[in-house]
Amino acid sequence: MIGSAMSAWLAEEGITRSNIGFFGFIFVAYSVNFLWSPLLDRVKLPLLGVWLGQRRAWVVLMQLLIGLCCWAIASVSPSSDLAYAQLIAFALALASATQDVAIDAFRIDSLPSDDSGLMAAGSAMATAGWWTGFAGLGAIPLILVDLDSWVWADVYQLMAVIMLALVVVPLMASEPVTLRELAQSKLHDKYASYVSGESGTGTRFYVSQQWLRHILVWLMIGFVEPLREFFNRNGVRLALSILLFIFLFKIGEAFLGRMSIVFYKEVGFSNTDIALYSKIVSWWVTIVFSLIGSLVTIKYGILRGLFIGGFAMGASNLMFALVAAVGPDKAVLVSAVIVDGFTSAWSTVAFVAFLSMMCNRAFTASQYALMASLGTLGRTLLASYSGLMVDYLDGNWQLFFVITALMVLPSLLLLYRIRHRLRDMSSEF
Repeated sequence: MIGSAMSAWLAEEGITRSNIGFFGFIFVAYSVNFLWSPLLDRVKLPLLGVWLGQRRAWVVLMQLLIGLCCWAIASVSPSSDLAYAQLIAFALALASATQDVAIDAFRIDSLPSDDSGLMAAGSAMATAGWWTGFAGLGAIPLILVDLDSWVWADVYQLMAVIMLALVVVPLMASEPVTLRELAQSKLHDKYASYVSGESGTGTRFYVSQQWLRHILVWLMIGFVEPLREFFNRNGVRLALSILLFIFLFKIGEAFLGRMSIVFYKEVGFSNTDIALYSKIVSWWVTIVFSLIGSLVTIKYGILRGLFIGGFAMGASNLMFALVAAVGPDKAVLVSAVIVDGFTSAWSTVAFVAFLSMMCNRAFTASQYALMASLGTLGRTLLASYSGLMVDYLDGNWQLFFVITALMVLPSLLLLYRIRHRLRDMSSEF
C-alpha cells in the first residue's frame, strides 16, 4: 500500500525520484514504534481485550485502521496533493507499525523461549507470511492497474476491502498463554516500594500522592524496566554492540528495495512484468528459501546463519547491476529476483530468530520492538536518501548497486568482533 504500489503510483504521476525517496520518510513509524510498544505489553483494550486477549486484540484493531486508511488514500491525487497523500500514508504506517509489534509479540509468546530451533522455524513462517502480503497480495495492484478498466483509486479501494476481510484470520487464531502478568505483578511491588521510600537498596524516591505513585510505577514497568533488563542481562558493552549490529545489518538491502520499482520502470519493465517477476516469483522463492534457511539455521546455529546470510545478501545486489547493464531482459530479471529472494530469506530468518532469542517474555513487545525498530531506523532514515544517491550518480544504476552490495560489510565486521561474547551468552551460539 505504501511501498511498491505507492512508488509505482508516484512514478506514473510524474513525481521526481528524490520526492519518491523522501516519501519513504513515512516509514520512520516502523523505526520508532518501540516508543509506544510498552502499551501493547501493558494496556488491555476494552471489549476487544476481554474477547480476544492481549495480543490478538491489538492485531485486530490495527487491521481495521489499516483498511480504513487505505480506503482514504484512494480519494487522493498524489500529483496535486502529495502532502495530504503522505499524511494519510503516515497514519497507515503508524497503524501498521503498531500491528507489527503485536504480531511479533504473538509469535514469540507462542513459542518456547529456550528452543532456538523453534524460534528459527517460527521466524521462517513469519518471513513467509510477510512476503505473502508484500509480494503475493502486493502483485495484485500492479497487475490490475495495467488493465484499461482499472485506475489506482480503484486498486486502493480493493486493497482496503481485502485488508478488512483478513480480520477473520486473527479471530481464528489462539491467544498465547504466558506468565507476563505474573512477572509484571512482581515488578509492581518492587517499584511501588521504590517510589514510596521503602526500597531496601539504599536509594529511595518518595512520592507522597498515591495517584502519582501509581502512574510512575506503571511507566517504570512499561518503559524503564524492559530497557534496564536488556542492558542488565547482556551487559552495557555487549548490549550496545548488539544494537549497533542490528542498526547496520540490512541497510544495503533497504537502499535496493527503496529504489527497485523506480529502477524497473526506468530500465523498461511494465507494471505487469514487475508484478509477475518482482512480486510473484520473489514471493514463492522467498517462502521456499525461508523454510530451507530455517533448517540450515537450526542445524548450524543463528550466528553462522547471520554470517552466511549477510555475505550472500550483499553479493546478491550485484545481480541487479547486471540487470542495469543488460536492460529489460526478463530472463536476467528472473535470475536476479531468484538470487535476491534466496539471500533475503536466508538472512531474514537468521536475523528474526536472533532478535527473538534476545527477548524476555515479560516484555516481548517492548524489547523486540526496540531491536526491530533500530534495524528499521537504519534502513528507513538512510535509505530515504537512495533517490538522491541515484541522482548524484547521474542515474548510474550499476555503480549504485555495487555500493549497496558493500554496505553490509560494517555490520559483519561488528558481528565478528562480538562473536565470542555471543557464544558465551548461549550454548546455541
